[in-house]
Amino acid sequence: MISGEMCEYRARNFRLPIGGKTYVMGILNVTPDSFSDGGRFFSHEDARRHAYQLISEGADILDIGGESTRPGHVTVSEQEEKDRVIPIIRTLFPDVNIPISVDTSKSGVAAEAVEAGASIINDVWGLTKDPMIASVARDSGAGLVLMFNATDPDHYRNSGNIVEDAIAFLSESVNTALRSGVRDDQIMLDPGIGFGMDHRRSFDLVRGIGKIKDLGFPVLIGPSRKRFIGAALGISEASQRDGGTAVICSLAGYVGANVVRVHDVRGVSQALILSDIISGKVDYKEDLSWQRN
Repeated sequence: MISGEMCEYRARNFRLPIGGKTYVMGILNVTPDSFSDGGRFFSHEDARRHAYQLISEGADILDIGGESTRPGHVTVSEQEEKDRVIPIIRTLFPDVNIPISVDTSKSGVAAEAVEAGASIINDVWGLTKDPMIASVARDSGAGLVLMFNATDPDHYRNSGNIVEDAIAFLSESVNTALRSGVRDDQIMLDPGIGFGMDHRRSFDLVRGIGKIKDLGFPVLIGPSRKRFIGAALGISEASQRDGGTAVICSLAGYVGANVVRVHDVRGVSQALILSDIISGKVDYKEDLSWQRN
């Protein structure tokens, strides 16, 4: 768990120092229907090319997803999701020196992705849909991101305080992971900004990052191009929300987020360098990047 001192987040052979710079997770959606970039990188060649672009722009982690999670998305079969993500992971793994994350809520996809080279499993349902994902993380040593999902009526009850609701949900997710044998230093939490909530509550969750960190784990946020940013700025087109995304990411890093998940890696990376220096999280020349064992 996190203390006031520097610690590490472990994801198979990678170690992420926690407590310094805010890390950037680049989004690579190999889907036809994601809300911002659906279909742009659906072909394997386009996906591979974009992955290398994200790395060149400063991504610390690549997050590869084969099923959209946007409102009204179409659920795909396990085999179809595998067909989308596994070849990309298998192609990238030998040549990239940063962790590959698989964005999935299916243990079968997670297991095959880890076998292909993924180091992190990013579960937007926080183990509520498929608790066996925890076993995959335990057996492989993969990092595990657990997200609060307010669209899940079976595991979320709206109390009127979205931060407390997120803490209660994530506490149960953490307990599920720990009971399955996942180590503390494999777990990261995501407050699930924008999932099943109005715009005001999304902003409340950004403000509440410090309270979520009190659970004792690193925090990842995914505000990229989301509607709450567009609503505040009067921007309807998702691709035009990168400026607002960079501001939210910088402020989130300032209040304690450790990783931000974004489409615009270059712009957000530049903003975080400056905000991390101003906040005192890093020295002017400090470079805390992933280390491979």
